[in-house]
Amino acid sequence: MIGGIGIPELLIILVIVLLIFGAGKLPQIGGNLGKAIKNFKGGVKEDETDELKSAKSEELEDKKAEKS
Repeated sequence: MIGGIGIPELLIILVIVLLIFGAGKLPQIGGNLGKAIKNFKGGVKEDETDELKSAKSEELEDKKAEKS
């Protein structure tokens, strides 16, 4: 059970998706969804990296100011 969604609910969702998009479009939709998730994760990692770099540079500036 994933967050209150069980096997019967997932099967119903799959049938609805098949009816709406058809079996031929599912691989394309899955691929696009995977790319979107990958890009989102990459963007979040870049933001974290930028925040860490700015925090380190602020610490260095503070240390330089204390020495002066």
